[in-house]
Formats: sequence, structure tokens, C-alpha cells
Amino acid sequence: MSAPFPQADVTVIGGGHAGLCAAISAAREGASVTLLESAPLAMRGGNSRHTRNLRARHDGPAVTLTGSYDAEEYFQDLLRVTQGATDEALARLTIDESASLLCWLSDLGVHFQPALSGTLNLSRTNAFFLGGGCALMNTLYEVAETAGVAVFYDAEVIALEMEAGCCRSLTVRYAGATHTLDTSSVVAASGGFQANDAWMRDVWGEAADNFLIRGTPYNRGLVLRALLDGGAAAVGDPQQCHAVAIDARAPKYDGGIVSRLDCVPFGIVVNRAGQRFYDEGEDFWPKRYAIWGRLVAQQPDQIAFAIVDHKVRDNFMPSVYPPVEADSIEALAAAIDVPADTLQATVSGYNAAVQAGDYDPDALDGCRTQGLSPDKTHWALALDEPPYLAYPLRPGITFTYLGVKVDARARVLMSDGQPSENVYAAGEIMAGNVLGKGYCAGTGMTIGGVFGRIAGREAACLTR
Repeated sequence: MSAPFPQADVTVIGGGHAGLCAAISAAREGASVTLLESAPLAMRGGNSRHTRNLRARHDGPAVTLTGSYDAEEYFQDLLRVTQGATDEALARLTIDESASLLCWLSDLGVHFQPALSGTLNLSRTNAFFLGGGCALMNTLYEVAETAGVAVFYDAEVIALEMEAGCCRSLTVRYAGATHTLDTSSVVAASGGFQANDAWMRDVWGEAADNFLIRGTPYNRGLVLRALLDGGAAAVGDPQQCHAVAIDARAPKYDGGIVSRLDCVPFGIVVNRAGQRFYDEGEDFWPKRYAIWGRLVAQQPDQIAFAIVDHKVRDNFMPSVYPPVEADSIEALAAAIDVPADTLQATVSGYNAAVQAGDYDPDALDGCRTQGLSPDKTHWALALDEPPYLAYPLRPGITFTYLGVKVDARARVLMSDGQPSENVYAAGEIMAGNVLGKGYCAGTGMTIGGVFGRIAGREAACLTR
């Protein structure tokens, strides 16, 4: 069936931050633009509506950012968290363009607020959106529509007709029917596959059944699969993802940022057997929070428990769900169904291993344990002041890193190494080029904005 959509120079698939940046950029270059968002209007914006900030390079105070954060420091931060699993040229491009992205968003009417204080340590590196991701999305949608972008909700792209590296048409499920849409150029900004239960199970096995999806239930990876099946080159490990340890009581989908727990650096984390399994104080939380989902995923039944005591309960953001509280470790073990003797031995061993130091939650303070496996590197304090608090953790998947390879012009690269004639990509669907593993807080939004702007400009050029 012919599509009910207007014929456009550029078709953007996905209505999150990356897609909107692409649509606005293409429209400002004089192209006609259609944006297809698979979610209904009330849930538009993909994972972007749950975000709070983006990471940006700046040479001095900018917007609400303090101090400076130069390109080399940014790159070294990225290099550490990815352990070298990044395309350096594309990573540096992302970093270099991040400063102008911040100014561009401000000019569009996006407002920012000062960063959160305390252990997040983001006042110098990350610009926080006033009103969060929903406010950001509302502003960008208004700008896009004012610029003439035709936006369609509940419009799910289910197939792409690819021929010799060129997209000839799209198949779209819309208004109860399937439609064929011809287009001059395509920007794929439709996210990863984390909400596709079957695909996740293929990658992780039965463990995936215990995963919670922090963001939109509409990121099913249909466009990613269509591109890969159509000859696009893949990038990234299917098991690598932005995976946060979130409250195990959060809903299966769309729990968002509020389901995240930031208590991990201030205590210990044990599995169902009552044993520690990783260094809780390895580095500042913004550089480590996104590895904890994978760590919990590797534990029995994909569950763990963060345990702190009363003296640190005000050091982290309050949780949406109340902690499990008890006046003794034995009682806490019973409440969370962990073997009491093992948990008591773990806590006693941990307390005995804590070394004296100058505790400082805002610095890498060197307050550590000695003689444990694993040791805790920073912020180690004895668990000795009741009541004791436990937070149940499960893997919270934000987005997957398997994606399509792109070049510096955001063109999708085909399996023969040649760029597609008319397909571009931005956001989570190509973030694996920069994020092979690990995560720095706010980097996903930076990748989406930088490559969204590039993709929109490049796609519009085909119409000239």
C-alpha cells in the first residue's frame, strides 16, 4: 500500500535526541523531512526522555559547566572506560563537536541547570537539562515542527529494501496497515535491540529473562536487523551494553533514571550467596555505574544486594523504593534471603580489612581494604552502625552496543567497506563505534547529538 506520508527528501527513523537533531539539521539545510516515531505521542523520545545530561568539551565555564574539560582529558576518560575499544577518529570527532553541540542546543531554546553535587562529580564535565529529558524532547519537537518537519507517531519501520548499498524504500506499519515509503535519503536513529526479548535471549540465554529494560519498550532493533541483513557492516559485541544495576523492584520496561541506585560505592555488594564479587570503589561512580549491570548479570539468578549502614545513607540520592532495613546483619540476611552465616563472614572480613584513611566521598580517597579478593579501592568504611540497609539489584539495560559501522560523515558502511549511497546513522544504533564497552556518564547523548547533526546535514546534501 502506498504510504500516507508526504514525499520527503530525508526520512528520519526514530524520534529521540539523535533523530530530532538530524531532522532539525536537515530541515535547516533546506530539505523536506519526515520523521517516523514508533512510539505513541505520549511516549515519544525513546530513551532520551529519561536522560538528564550530556558530556561536553569546554575550554572554560560554559552554560552551567564549571572550570574546563579539554579534548584530551575527555578522550582519556573515554579510553579508560572502554579499555581501548573505541574508534579513535570517531571518538575524537564526537569530543571535538561536543562543545558546539552544547551551544547549538542552547540556541534552540534548551535550558540547563547546575549539576548534581556529591559523588556524581559532574559539575565540570556534564551539562544537565533543566526539566530533564522530557523537557529536552518537548523543546526539540517544537523546534522540528516549526522548521517544517512532518512527524508521525505509531509509525514503525519494519523493513528496508536495500540494493547495492542504497535504500530504495521503507516498509512502515502505520494506522493499522503496512505502507511502502520511497525516500531520497534515510537517517537511522532508532536505537538498539534491548527491548527485543527474543534477540536478547539469543545473546544472553535464559539470563536475559531476568533483565529489566530501563528505557522505552519500542527499541526492538528492527531497523538495525534490516540494515545488517541488507549488507551493512556490524560493529560491537552483542553482549556489550549500557547496563546499570537498578532496583530489582523496578518495572520490566520504562523505569527510567529514577530506578538507578547510586549507593554502590558507599558499601558492599554481595550476590545471592552473600559473597562480594567486584571492587565497589574502583573509580568515580559516573565512570563505573554502567558496568554494574553486566556484573550483576553474571551472578546467580542475576540478582545482587547493595548493603550500607546508617552513617552513609545520606551520601547518595534517595531511592524510589525504600531499602530493606534491619538492626543486625543476621536479620538483614533473613530479610533478603541470603545465607546469614556467609553474609556475616563477608561483612566481618570486610570490616577487618578496612584500612585507616581520610574518608572523602568527593575524591579518590584511597580509603581501601587490604587482603580481600576483591579489595575495595576507595571509600571503604566499616559496616558497623545500624540500621543496615539493603537494596536489591538487577541488570537494567539502557541500550545495546551492537550497531552499524559509520564514517565521519555518519554514512553507514557496507560489508565491503564502501559507504551507503543514502543511508546515515546516529545515536544508539551506531554508538558501538565509540563505545565498545564501558561508559562515561552523558556520552550517549553526546554521540546522538553530534552524529545526528552530521547525519542530517549530509542527508540533506543529497537533495542539492
